[in-house]
Amino acid sequence: MTSATTRIDHLVTSGTFSLDGGTWDVDNNVWIVGDDTEAIVIDAAHDSAAIEAALGGRTLRAIVCTHAHNDHIDAAPALAAATGAPILLHPDDLPLWKQTHPDRAPDRELADGQVIAVGDVELTVLHTPGHAPGAVCLYAPALETVFTGDTLFHGGPGATGRSFSHFPTIIDSIRERLLTLPPGTVVRTGHGDSTTVGDESPRLAEWIQRGH
Repeated sequence: MTSATTRIDHLVTSGTFSLDGGTWDVDNNVWIVGDDTEAIVIDAAHDSAAIEAALGGRTLRAIVCTHAHNDHIDAAPALAAATGAPILLHPDDLPLWKQTHPDRAPDRELADGQVIAVGDVELTVLHTPGHAPGAVCLYAPALETVFTGDTLFHGGPGATGRSFSHFPTIIDSIRERLLTLPPGTVVRTGHGDSTTVGDESPRLAEWIQRGH
């Protein structure tokens, strides 16, 4: 089933990702879920003004962080200040958050199984550690969509070669929390193109062998 009034808006913002002494140019997907009056933002990346403009005057109910790598949270405090919306982050990612925003804590914690309501849909928080300890995905069955941040991409798992990440853990998260969703579920990612659970499921053994 799909929602009659709640829609998904997509914005791509550009900036840098920095960790472990390196910095890379990146394009990030920013997802806005809501109806004509209210919305949530999933991953406030790089450009607070552009995200605020994309909201089009709607009330922002929450800024939800899929994880705390700087490229996914760098615009969150500015967007929160402009809109009054709280920032939500899983507490296991606080050490990463503090690397970017040492003087501004998130407002609320995300927890596995928590439900976030916006418009006429509900999004369930799935704790999916591996790319980062507090990484989460947001599953919206009414929209036949899961927002995966950097846990699952078109073609494989998120990177696990840097601090705070762990390859066996991300594989467990994907196998147990994401590939168990209906095959037609659209996977909307933190970077790059969307995919579906059904398209990615057959590749699990290949990912494990590759140690990607």
